[in-house]
Amino acid sequence: MVNLSIKEKEIFDTDGLCELAKEVFQVEADAIRQLAERIGSNFEIAVNIMLNCKGHVVVTGMGKSGAIGKKIAATLSSTGTPSLFLHPAEGVHGDLGAITTNDVVLALSYSGETNELLAILPAIKRLGVPLIVITGNPNSTLAKAADVVLDVSVEREACPFNLAPTASAAAMLAMGDALALTAMKARKFTPEDFAKLHPAGALGRRLLLKVKDLMRTGERLAIVHYSEPTKAAFAAITKARAGACVVIDDEGKLCGIVTDGDLRRALLKDVNLFHAAVNEVMTKSPKVIHPEALATEALHLMQTHQIDDLPVIDEDGRPIGMLDVQDLLQAGII
Repeated sequence: MVNLSIKEKEIFDTDGLCELAKEVFQVEADAIRQLAERIGSNFEIAVNIMLNCKGHVVVTGMGKSGAIGKKIAATLSSTGTPSLFLHPAEGVHGDLGAITTNDVVLALSYSGETNELLAILPAIKRLGVPLIVITGNPNSTLAKAADVVLDVSVEREACPFNLAPTASAAAMLAMGDALALTAMKARKFTPEDFAKLHPAGALGRRLLLKVKDLMRTGERLAIVHYSEPTKAAFAAITKARAGACVVIDDEGKLCGIVTDGDLRRALLKDVNLFHAAVNEVMTKSPKVIHPEALATEALHLMQTHQIDDLPVIDEDGRPIGMLDVQDLLQAGII
């Protein structure tokens, strides 16, 4: 917590701050809610223009609208609609070359009279690319030049002085999200598609990582035959630095698993672990998983049955790996 001096505490009037915050939330929520009443044919036209775009949706805007535009461009790109942001002030100094005849321009300006946008308007019209405008002034210069206009006008800003773009910025952002997500649904964009664009993120890991990517194999896989003495299981687990070992039959197929829990339960029954055969202490017919299964499926199985080790078997039922709950933890699946 920040420690303010007595003098600093006297400067700031904290009365009513929470009430003001609540009012900000209410004003911005009302602004977004009112957008739903305006959604109609113009919105459908805008989405269809983007769906038929063979290039990129080039988003542009100045100031706060530009900041919102960058976020909209990022959302479009991550949901299946290739997009980039063009700074209009840089556009008149050469960056207009980023726009091709295969693109669509999405321009954001609450007033619709932003000088920097009006300056690049002639070049956009010469290229003959579709222009979608998100504005709070449907009668503005920019709106009149558009192929389709999306009205995001608000009754007032959340700013106590009705000056700082707040409710209008929230409305612009919401409209951009609506465009991106409706286009995403129309493209039949799947969670797997989303994960492919976010391979380094938590969602990407959860949707892309398979059991085969995380399972322990080779020297890290402890294996014993069911007829061996239990001390062989101890040795195999220790050598593999594992928490369990798989048990195989005469054909090399999985017939059980020996875990720390199995050994403890055997001790409580006074079983002589150094002489008893593995099949006397093992868990028979253990839960298993295949290498092509998603790691999240393995996690669900482990959580459902409260187990920490999961044998991985091939199509013939032979163990080829072991998945430990710690492997899922380290991979960020948990």
